[in-house]
Amino acid sequence: MASGTFKERDSESCPDAPYQAVIRVLALIDGYAVSGAPKAILEFARQASRTDLGLPHVELVVLTYTRGDIETDFIRALRADGISVEVVKEKRRFDPGVLHQLRSAVERHKPDLLWTNGVKSHFLVRAARLNRDLPWIAFHHGYTATDWVALAYNQLDRWSLRGPNQVMTVCRAFCADLNRRSGVPLDWIKVQHMPIRPSLPVTVEESAQLRRELELHPGTHVILAVGRLSKEKGHADLIHALAHIRKNEPSLPLRLLILGDGPERSRLEALCSELNLTGTVLFPGHRSDVRLFYALADVFVLPSHSEGSPNVLLEAMAAGLPVVATAVGGVPEMATHERDVLLVEGKDVPALARSILRELTDAPLRARLGHAAQDVLRRHSPVDYFRSIRSIFQDTLKTVEKRVA
Repeated sequence: MASGTFKERDSESCPDAPYQAVIRVLALIDGYAVSGAPKAILEFARQASRTDLGLPHVELVVLTYTRGDIETDFIRALRADGISVEVVKEKRRFDPGVLHQLRSAVERHKPDLLWTNGVKSHFLVRAARLNRDLPWIAFHHGYTATDWVALAYNQLDRWSLRGPNQVMTVCRAFCADLNRRSGVPLDWIKVQHMPIRPSLPVTVEESAQLRRELELHPGTHVILAVGRLSKEKGHADLIHALAHIRKNEPSLPLRLLILGDGPERSRLEALCSELNLTGTVLFPGHRSDVRLFYALADVFVLPSHSEGSPNVLLEAMAAGLPVVATAVGGVPEMATHERDVLLVEGKDVPALARSILRELTDAPLRARLGHAAQDVLRRHSPVDYFRSIRSIFQDTLKTVEKRVA
């Protein structure tokens, strides 16, 4: 184990925590946009750099990947915040040269532990055999199936996740799946929900400019969905639900904004044409500043078929938006039906349409749900996220030291 800084804490000066250490962490993640797991890593790094929390320090280096000389939004965001970044350059998918770069990064930074986020990093750490000499925590954020490469890494994860000292995941709903698919013992898995910070205010001028850009007339009700355009996100269900609403309430002025890019875009646009919704459903693409759209919307919808601990749900609630969401994955762990949001069963298009219409036409309900959703900030603060994960780091190092001894 490459520690050396991990030692007994002075129990009189800080009796509530048994260890005092500067923990050196190399966090590996495949991230391009600042969303999902990359956004959570960014929040953790911001908290790790603070000196006012009264906690022992975490020296964090974020290792991420790029192809050629492309600098991703995630890399730019890390550097803008002064966070140490290690960039591994790939020549192609499944580039074996990456393994040498990973070993070199470990040698240079000499971390106390490795923290992988996502199936690609899980596989690369085990393939490079980096866990032979270092404690390893793997954070499982769920599986996506955007292309054959994603499917391959998902299958390899069954092997990869037999190597870590500790496995984390974003919701209780994933624990049984990890146990069944990868044989990870349930008592090895810790659940850690995602963090969220308060939304920055949006000016009247910013909202007016976006309305002009999207050609939204006054009085138009705006439904918003944000996410990768892939099948498991359920956007086709949302478009069918909008068709139901239009059929039952033809005079209601509506626009559905679906933010994001992905392999399903052309199919979704064709579906809109088939249902005579072209012009009613807008695809603004990927936007780095989603807060403007949260401020513009009347209702936020998460129609996914599968989810973990979705950041966009937390962001919408933090922005005070009334939400309709499918009760899949970790969503019911994050929000309660009729208290914070309206929940429906996954793939139930009529129920999705009814709940959206209910929120659109019931102003007191929108106000109540929007106000209740603000409590999400207290339940998912970045500070609590940092404290929780840092505690997992400590516990893992402590366990590994006992085994070595």
